[in-house]
This record gives sequence, C-alpha cells and structure tokens, in this order.
Amino acid sequence: MTSAFEQLQKQLKQLPGLGYRSSERIALHLLVEKPARLPELVAALEAAARTVRRCSRCGHLAEAELCPICADEKRDRTLICVVEHVPDLVAIERSGAYKGVYHVLHGKLSPLHGVGPADLNLASLWTRLETGEVRELILALPNDVEGEATCHYLTEHLPAGGQVTTTRIGFGLPSGGGVLYADSVTLKSALEGRRGYQ
Repeated sequence: MTSAFEQLQKQLKQLPGLGYRSSERIALHLLVEKPARLPELVAALEAAARTVRRCSRCGHLAEAELCPICADEKRDRTLICVVEHVPDLVAIERSGAYKGVYHVLHGKLSPLHGVGPADLNLASLWTRLETGEVRELILALPNDVEGEATCHYLTEHLPAGGQVTTTRIGFGLPSGGGVLYADSVTLKSALEGRRGYQ
C-alpha cells in the first residue's frame, strides 16, 4: 500500500471502535470504491470542526452558546441528569422518559488513568447547583468502580446549604434477560435496587 493510504488508515484506526481491518475497509471504500464521497466527508468534518462546540451550561454538543436542550424553555430545569459522555445523554433522550436537563462530565474519576476532578466538567455543574433552582441531581453514571467513585465525589462536594436531592439510576437485569446469564455486578444491583411488587 502507498504511504498516503497507510497514513489514512493509521488516522482512522485511532477512532473509537475501529481496528486494523475496519480502518482498512473504510480507507479502501473512500479511496477506491466510492471516491466521490470523500470530498463530502472532508467538507462535513471541516464544517463540524468550525461550528460544533460544547454547550457552556451542560457540556452537550451545541452550535450556539447553549445546546437545544438547555435552550428549550419547556424542559424541567429543577432536574439535572449527570452523564459521563454525550452518547449517554443521547440514549436517555431517545428513551423519551426524561424531560429535565443534563450535565455531561466528559469522563469519570479514575486515579489509575490520571483522571481527577480538574479533568471533568464540574465547574459549570457547581454553578448550576448554587443557583438554588435544582431540586434533584440524577446520577446516571456507569455501575463500575470509577462510576461509583465519581458519584461519591459529587455527593460529597454538593454546595453547602442546598436542598438538592441526589438519586442514582437503577441497574439490573435487562428486559427479557435471564438470571442465569447475568454477571455478578448486574445481579447485585438488581437485588439491591428491588422495590415493592403488587
């Protein structure tokens, strides 16, 4: 292969979820099979790089100062759902079950990987909580060691004197999933998160 092809493949391979074979397939697709798509892709990447940024309030994707969710006056601003990354927000939003606003941390605490509080999007969260408008902080972070550590840090550092209730999303068995195939962490969460049955 040419050096230019190898450089393109190397750059594609650095994207999440792409390995050697998939980056090779995409590079061949763009350069050999569908070269007409390449200028459109380059133009879309350049346009996104110029216009897309983080929302100044919540950290979601925005093309203005605020993202469409923060700018929507119909959203319940007394509820803030804290998520690790933008795809988590998108998944919750797609469910249609939540009408509050969000806060994207862009990571979780992980001392082993050198990620501390200063590396997370926390300053604007503290500002939002200090307004006194928020009544509930919903922690929708992963059910792993780093996620739990981040939840603990957030609850320990809430602004003093606030009336904010902190809740954690439930975890458990997926719909249609069986007990036999669930891992021990999922089963533990399912048992601890049980509620009354009528």
